[in-house]
Amino acid sequence: MSIFADLELEVITHTPAAKAKNKHATPLLFVHGAYTGAWCWDEYFQPWFAQQGWTSHAVSLSGHGKSGKQGYLDMLSLNDYVNDVTKVISRLSGTPVLIGHSMGGMVVQKYLEQAAVPATVLLSSVPPQGLASSAIGLMFSSPHLLTDLNNLMSGGSVNADTLREALFNQPIEPERLLRYLSHCQRESIRALWDMTLFNLPNPSQTHDVPLLVLGAEHDHLISPNQTKMTASAYGVEAEIFPDMGHGLMLEADWEDVARRIDGWLNEQGL
Repeated sequence: MSIFADLELEVITHTPAAKAKNKHATPLLFVHGAYTGAWCWDEYFQPWFAQQGWTSHAVSLSGHGKSGKQGYLDMLSLNDYVNDVTKVISRLSGTPVLIGHSMGGMVVQKYLEQAAVPATVLLSSVPPQGLASSAIGLMFSSPHLLTDLNNLMSGGSVNADTLREALFNQPIEPERLLRYLSHCQRESIRALWDMTLFNLPNPSQTHDVPLLVLGAEHDHLISPNQTKMTASAYGVEAEIFPDMGHGLMLEADWEDVARRIDGWLNEQGL
């Protein structure tokens, strides 16, 4: 039986390949962004990190993927998502490295207000200043994309072109894009408001842990400048991947991002 079985949370686990067994004692915990689930890490990142000797877990936050509380999505707050991460960590044999993408990066920042971890990686994360600047930027640069995301939030659907623009800059096969589209889902309105205004992280109150902040040159949702805002708030330098979009873990050059994370974690002695 899974150690997570009674949590009502989908957790996808990958263990190291036989030749890389026990290379890294510290586990990884991946936290996904809005409108998606743990599947986005299972596609490329988790199998690759297993080959490098890492045990990794990817959680679908409440109301996402195959996790529970689907019928209560709009009641779920950012703190509920942080509690999900806390519950998963409580079942692990060691405190994990936290790796958060987009909304998941905000969840990770809020978790760091209550506990320390060995290291943290933020990928195209919502900055501690919140989503307002992102929404304003979209309003002027891609108003149709903002409209489509709002439509998805209210239970509507988006088309493949919207998903491509939101996540990808590099070429992607139509069948793969459609498969990803089938996994897209609504997001909690309450959680989005928390990330916009009502429950923003306070960098001065977060535990001081090693931090890697990564972004993408052609990210329409979290611009390179917003990624740099995040890095600056925590006193580190942002690294921006050229020719990539918001979906860093799913882009054609995803392995460049994975290699950078793996290399950095090794530099931290993990």
